[in-house]
Amino acid sequence: MSLLKHVGTIGGLTMVSRVAGMAREMIFARVLGANAVTDAWFQAFIIPNVFRRLFAEGAFSAAFVPMFSKRLHGDGGIEDARSFSDDVLSVFLPVLIALCAVMMLAMPWVITLLGDGDADPATFAMEVDFARIMFPYILLVSLVTLFTGMLNSVSRFAPGASFPILLNLVLIGALLFGDYAMSSWAWTVERVGYSQAWAVTIGGVVQLVWLYVWTRVEGFRPKLLWPRITPEVKRLSIIALPAAIGGGAYQINTLVQLYFLNQLDSGAISYMNYADRLNQLPLGIIGIALSTAILPTLSRFVGAKNKEGTDRIQSDAIELSMLLTIPAAVALAVCAVPFVTMIFQGGRFSLEQAELTGQVLGMLVLGLPAYVLVKVLVPNFYARSDTRTPVYAAFISLAVFVAMNFVLIADYGVIGVALASVVGAWINVAYLYIVLVRRGYYTIPLKLVGRIARQLIAAAAMGAALWFARDLLTGWYSAGLFQRIGALLVLVACSAIVYFGVAFAIGALDKQRIVALTKKREP
Repeated sequence: MSLLKHVGTIGGLTMVSRVAGMAREMIFARVLGANAVTDAWFQAFIIPNVFRRLFAEGAFSAAFVPMFSKRLHGDGGIEDARSFSDDVLSVFLPVLIALCAVMMLAMPWVITLLGDGDADPATFAMEVDFARIMFPYILLVSLVTLFTGMLNSVSRFAPGASFPILLNLVLIGALLFGDYAMSSWAWTVERVGYSQAWAVTIGGVVQLVWLYVWTRVEGFRPKLLWPRITPEVKRLSIIALPAAIGGGAYQINTLVQLYFLNQLDSGAISYMNYADRLNQLPLGIIGIALSTAILPTLSRFVGAKNKEGTDRIQSDAIELSMLLTIPAAVALAVCAVPFVTMIFQGGRFSLEQAELTGQVLGMLVLGLPAYVLVKVLVPNFYARSDTRTPVYAAFISLAVFVAMNFVLIADYGVIGVALASVVGAWINVAYLYIVLVRRGYYTIPLKLVGRIARQLIAAAAMGAALWFARDLLTGWYSAGLFQRIGALLVLVACSAIVYFGVAFAIGALDKQRIVALTKKREP
């Protein structure tokens, strides 16, 4: 494949999605602010997303894509692949329906376990309502992930990368309507929160229709059959179970973070969410795009026992990810408060809240390269049907995260929670890489180490330039729209010119490497 081409497709659409998500968060902050209602909404939104990442994007995707791809490109061809996907769908759907029913009934106990059982009755009831309204989204988006895996196996990445845009558009529409309703019909912030909760489930329906249409366009025509546990469905479950446990560690991490944030003052969950939205922007564009793009190709190289090709793809992915992630992390760390102020401050979101959110962001982005490297290294295990090793890495990371929260939260509050996440992420990367080396799967070449070192030098030069540039524009960050846009453009232009200029000057990137990254790789 052309790694840069597929990453460009996925990353470009993911960028549109993240920008739409950023617009949604900007409007959300101005319309609703940071308070008990927004904390309740974000907490409720996290719950179905935890299960989405656990069952859909994590365990299921890791197990399904290699198995489906093997059948599609094997002797059975598209008919064998269709039969396999229909069997999976017919078993998958009843399980999801049962999960939704159980979780919606148990939601009061779930909210209590997340550490907010002592909230006042009205707030607690609102949190339960929000979570129950949104939870069916897990069913809808899990089916979306099934269809996305089918499309990715034929290198049709665009539909799967674009579906998050639809949810963001639905949520933005609901927010704008809610803002109008508050000014014209005296709606409360709480009522707008309820409309946002319903918009999540409606958005899931729109996403499902979108992916279903694309699977039919590609000739798969998924059908719902009477559930039957075939040997292949059983094998899928056996492969997916360790991945689910490993993914569970990441999602337990999210829920543990939510527990600790619930011990802090009102607004802590909202501050972390707004900061993480900016942190997730490069992670989604770079890390998720690379992870999605390299898994099918790594699977083919591993299946062909082509170690040279496997190493080349892994090295290219690491180089490309660090080339883009390191400067993003440095820029966000140096200009955290200005970025948050320019993007979120206004309406019901004050300057003081923007400053605190910026401090959280400045800490979170120290782990950004680690978050991306995890996304890039894990496919090397999944391509070998090894879903256990990422489990161990995830649980070690989780143990470190929990321990550090107990140490840091009393003195540092929400910033301490962010620091614990950073340390846990780097521990995860270290474990994954050590295992890759010990098993002979992959070792970073010295040439790549040298290029990454040069990337760090270029990023340091960029950080120094931003340190001086940000103070020159202080009055613009909370001014009018055009001043904010102007300040943002100046900082982004300064970052790009200095980083890529220095990178080319010292050999962190050259024309030959660009050509190499765009070459088509075949087993």
